[in-house]
Parts: sequence; structure tokens; C-alpha cells
Amino acid sequence: MNEKTIAFHTLGCKVNHYETEAMWQIFKEDGYERIDFEQNADVYVINTCTVTNTGDKKSRQVIRRAIRNNPDAVIAVTGCYAQTSPKEIMDIAGVDIIIGTEDRDKLLGYVNQYHRERQPINGVKNIMKKRTYEEMDVPYFTDRTRATLKIQEGCNNFCTFCIIPWARGLMRSRDPLKVIEQAQNLVDQGYKEIVLTGIHTGGYGEDLKDYNLVQLLRDLEQVDGLNRLRISSIEASQLTDEVIDVIRDSNKIVRHLHVPIQSGSDTVLKRMRRKYTMEFFESRIVKLKEIMPNVAITSDVIVGFPGETEEEFQETYDFINKHHFSELHVFPYSIRTGTPAARMTDQIDNDTKNERVRRLIDLSDRLALEYAEGFKDDVLEIIPEEVKDGKLIGHADNYMKIAIDADESLTGELVKVKVTEAGYPLSHGEVVKVLEKPMVKNYAYIERTIQ
Repeated sequence: MNEKTIAFHTLGCKVNHYETEAMWQIFKEDGYERIDFEQNADVYVINTCTVTNTGDKKSRQVIRRAIRNNPDAVIAVTGCYAQTSPKEIMDIAGVDIIIGTEDRDKLLGYVNQYHRERQPINGVKNIMKKRTYEEMDVPYFTDRTRATLKIQEGCNNFCTFCIIPWARGLMRSRDPLKVIEQAQNLVDQGYKEIVLTGIHTGGYGEDLKDYNLVQLLRDLEQVDGLNRLRISSIEASQLTDEVIDVIRDSNKIVRHLHVPIQSGSDTVLKRMRRKYTMEFFESRIVKLKEIMPNVAITSDVIVGFPGETEEEFQETYDFINKHHFSELHVFPYSIRTGTPAARMTDQIDNDTKNERVRRLIDLSDRLALEYAEGFKDDVLEIIPEEVKDGKLIGHADNYMKIAIDADESLTGELVKVKVTEAGYPLSHGEVVKVLEKPMVKNYAYIERTIQ
């Protein structure tokens, strides 16, 4: 009997990638073989993104590509765009199954049902009524170096530019016992680093009784054999003194935090309906830098939000420059139909947006290079994850990307590396053996004695 084949295409964020892996586990257990999306598969699963109108457009393009690849295949569409616009997707001739951002465990059943009945299936439900976290375990990942661990779903913030609460529903936290259990399983599979992820990761526990993010981080500290714990993203409003204390006392939480700022201007933040002022944001950064010298703080910035004046943009620029962020993800504001910001009348023209994006990217490149240069001749630990141009490349705990001359067998291992050439986006280093001396908490210093 011929083996059944399945191909996945994932658009969007880390959470989508995690959920694709979870769906793949279900099909794998049913005897499917996973093949490349460009090949001729029996089933195509497109995991969509809807964060911008462009996300919708890209999702539609990928759906049509799958239909062209094999018109006889079962075409299943899932994810955020499927959740918010099921009718738009069902109108694409050739789509057979659509499910949103829940009931992914039913996808295999739907595929079998479609084979029997040959009738399109729309399994999208009202996500706003969902109050429990949908358990989706991933015992290991196709990528063997860093494991993503999803700990929560949904968001209660309703920022004016964002459609995500409508795509993902309200805040739901995963059972802490399940989180700890999966973390231990991932470490037992050989992963040295776990990245905690979610739609609003730092909000973990807000819907739980007597348990919160602080306790989860403390409990993960006890996971035997875990070397590194990274929080994929955390809002400034969730960097409470308690959370910062846990980071300070941890031997596992890395010195890199991604804290979305979106704008450095209080007036823009108000229009965005963000939950902090710049004074508060600044207090968090100052505190983080006190407890973790050399911490890398990366961030997301939206430029050209409706009504953003040159002065408001300059406030953002100056704040980022003053606090030496180590890298930025810069996005020109993009209209997302269905959000309050899309209806604001004072939209900024594209030329202005693009010019501001360029200025911030230039700033980000300069700050990132300055950050990397601070580590020249230091010894860092990297986990090699890819081979490029004969070099092994991996991330240090502070998210610096470092290339070394070393054997591919070191992929996924912890390797001590001396930074010989600081650069951005890539630094270079050489493998060293460091005299064993326990790493001091928070990296107050690094042992530099090389054998």
C-alpha cells in the first residue's frame, strides 16, 4: 500500500509553527509521511496568518499554490485567517476543509470524513466563547536545536491596530503541570534550550487561581537538565518587580528579553490603547539592566501609526537610542480591516512611513553592532543550529549570532566560544575549552581563562 503523504505550510508567528508541529504529530501517528510543500502530496495543510491584510493575501496565495500542485489533494486551511474570514477562504475553489484556531485535533477526522463524503467541511467555531486552553503536545520538533513550548493562548488587550483577539480569543493559560511535563520531556529528548511562547506569553496565569508566571518560571527552574530558558516576548506591563526578581535569581533564564514597545511616545501609545506609559517602560528597562548587566533587549516598533507626527516619531527614536536596545523589528503601520486604527482618518502616507522605517532600521543596525562589539574577546556559550558557507552558526544566550569553524556533530550542543570578531548580523568566534568554573548568576563576569 502506498504511504499517505502530507505537506504543511506555516505562515506567521512561533505559535503557528508550534501548532503545525502538533498537527503533524497526529498525522504521523496515523502513518502519514511528511513531504515538502512543493511536492505532490495527498493532503496539504496551510496554517494561515492574519496579523495584517498582507498576511491574508499571502495566505490566499499559498492556498492557491497547493491547489495547483495537486488538484486531487485534500486542501485543509487552519490558523488565524481561517478563524476570522472562513467565508473568504471557502469561496476559493478547491478548499475542502477549514478549521480556525481550535479543534486542530479534529483535523485528521475531518480529512477521513472528506474522503468518505466528498463534501466541504467548515469546522470554524466562535473563538470568543472558548474559555479553556486547547492541549497540543509536541514531544519533539523537526528542527533539532531549540524547542518552543506554548504556554498560553489568546489576548485580552484589544490594541487598536490588532485583530488577534478576534482570531485567537481571550486569554487562556495552559495547565502548569502539563507545561512542566512537556519541558522535562523536551530536555529528555536532548534540547538544551526552551523558548516559552504564546499569543500573549507574559500574561500567563492571569486566568488561573493561585498560580502565575512567577511560579511557572520558578517551577521550570527545577527542570532537570535544562540549560536555557527564553521568554519569546513579554509586555512591559508584565515585567513586575516579582518577575524581575525571578529573572535575577535564575540560573536558566537567558540575558535576552523581547519587550515590544510599538512606540516611544505616550500620545501614540494612548491611541494604540497600549497598557503602559514611557515612564513605566523606562523603569522596567533600567531595573532589568541593574539585575542583568549586558542584557539584550530587543523590541517591536510600529512606525507611521495614524496621526504620528515627526515629533512623536522622534520621541520613539530618541528613547530607543538612549536605552541601547540591541535589535529592533520595525514595521510600517499596515491597515488591518476590522480594527479601530483602520478607521482612523489621519493615515500616514507610504513615503513618510518608509523613510521612518529606514531611519529606525539604520539605528537598529548601529545599536546591534555596538552591542556585539561589547563582547569581543569574551567567552560565550552558543548552541549551533545551522551550517552556512562551511561555518557552524548558533545563538548565544544573549541572542548574538556567532559563526565558528567546527564539526557539524556539535549541532544542538552547548559550545563555549571566544568572540574573535564582533559583527552584525553575524559575529565570528573560535571554540575554546574554558577551565571549569561555575557560571556566576546573571553573568556578572565570565571566566576567561582558556586552556
